[in-house]
Amino acid sequence: MAIDTSPRSTTWTYVDGEWLSGNPPLIGPTSHAMWLGSTVFDGARWFDGIAPDLDLHCQRVNRSAVSLGLKPTMAAEEIEALTWEGVKKFDGKTAIYVKPMYWGEHGSWSVVAVDPESTRFALCLFEAPMGNAHGGSSLTLSPFRRPTIECMPTDAKAGCLYPNNARILNEARSRGFDNALVRDMLGNIAETGSSNIFMVKDGVVFTPAANKTFLAGITRFRVMSLLREAGFEVVETTMTMADFEAADEIFTTGNYSKVLPVTRLDDRDLQAGPIAAKARDLYMDWAHSSPDV
Repeated sequence: MAIDTSPRSTTWTYVDGEWLSGNPPLIGPTSHAMWLGSTVFDGARWFDGIAPDLDLHCQRVNRSAVSLGLKPTMAAEEIEALTWEGVKKFDGKTAIYVKPMYWGEHGSWSVVAVDPESTRFALCLFEAPMGNAHGGSSLTLSPFRRPTIECMPTDAKAGCLYPNNARILNEARSRGFDNALVRDMLGNIAETGSSNIFMVKDGVVFTPAANKTFLAGITRFRVMSLLREAGFEVVETTMTMADFEAADEIFTTGNYSKVLPVTRLDDRDLQAGPIAAKARDLYMDWAHSSPDV
């Protein structure tokens, strides 16, 4: 029986000069991206008539393309303009995920190496409600690790990195958790399976130092900046599982849901704490008041 390839929510994609609804067939069995993984993407958010840090997400997808050996074909400003054009195709009631993408169509001098001149671009927008900021999530420690930049293109938001994230999430879910803390190759905490991680101890906010084993996110940086402006001490440092086990609060940041509290770490229950709530309020206040969004 054929698999239904229709999208699970209202979706519009810009490719090759036109907007197409649904899930257009763009990659064939001989496409480099199909069998050799030459894909990068980024993820911005539109909600309440705003798209926070859209410019930074559009800039980052171009940097990711270069890191993977692709050749960006769109200026970041063009991607921004297309996003606002695409948003008008939706009813304006549900939050939208904004996903610019590049991929390679052909190999170069080697079948394995991508031909940068064959780079293709698409901008996909689809309805995706924001995460529940009050529900909280549960974490455990993953047995899997984050690779180093010597092993994988960890400085890019590359599709080839995400099967590792998927097995992290699936393994955690199989044990009854929503997500998992993930270590780098030295055994220090890097992130979760799908977001950046923060903890609070004695009123000080801590987050793992960006060491090129994980993507130090745009929302992560924005939340750090807003907390510091609000008078909180925010420290980027090397962190272990023991640090998180002793935390007063834990919360995550990411583009999909912005700021979410963690309410359970293994067998320990945690409060959805006041600093996590403050971080989310600061972010949302900034997003709704910034003239750049």
